Amino acid sequence: MKPQPDSPPILVFSDLDGTLLDHESYSWAAAKPALDRLADMGAAVVLASSKTGAEISVLQREMGLSHWPAIVENGTGLLGETAEPTYHELRARLDSVALELRQSFVGFGDLSIDEIADATGLSPDAATLAAQRMFSEPGTWTGSDAELDAFLDQLALKGISARRGGRFLTLSFGGTKADRMGEIIADLRPLQTVALGDAPNDVEMLEAADYGVVIANFHSKPLPKLKNEASGRIIRTKEAGPLGWNRAMMQLLDRLELEAQEQG
Repeated sequence: MKPQPDSPPILVFSDLDGTLLDHESYSWAAAKPALDRLADMGAAVVLASSKTGAEISVLQREMGLSHWPAIVENGTGLLGETAEPTYHELRARLDSVALELRQSFVGFGDLSIDEIADATGLSPDAATLAAQRMFSEPGTWTGSDAELDAFLDQLALKGISARRGGRFLTLSFGGTKADRMGEIIADLRPLQTVALGDAPNDVEMLEAADYGVVIANFHSKPLPKLKNEASGRIIRTKEAGPLGWNRAMMQLLDRLELEAQEQG
């Protein structure tokens, strides 16, 4: 791949909750030094999250990333896209699942704003943005594993897929972070790509990048060993959230600069 004249030297794809954002406080302050360094070198940072476009737009503005694309709702769409089929159609098909299975899944569409705030730890204002869904429905499962298998089988027959994230089981009509990642790479044509994430729904994105960073998540089971991990193309942090993000990105940028100097 030959870079375009205005291609970013590095294109970074980052998950948010538990990765660039602290799991409890949702703060990204600890990652600001690395974000500033990336901005100074003209690198692109693409937020890739299960969050809605309304939520990500706010974070982009705060981080100074509004001039870059963003992957929303777990890869089922890009920021600024319209949805077809619609979220309302997704909810309608979900509600047509057998009642004994449907009642074990509680999605955002089943909750009030205050209940979404309680489930996520978000403020009421932020929970309002989280409720503005276009492509997907995150929720929690309270039934057995066997019932979950039956639930997923019924959803599949209705054209709905499910992805497990750091907090929620998210339903959609398909599409992954890696799918959207490929579209953005084809458009921006960077020299190198980096992906950072902490959950199962980040694995494809981590493995598709030139370099991947698994951010420690002490709230869930560690991700299994990934391809390219043995070669050092994928690394793991000891620190969680934005602290791990910042340290890993700083070290990776140092490594890439040293490799460029050796090649030069």
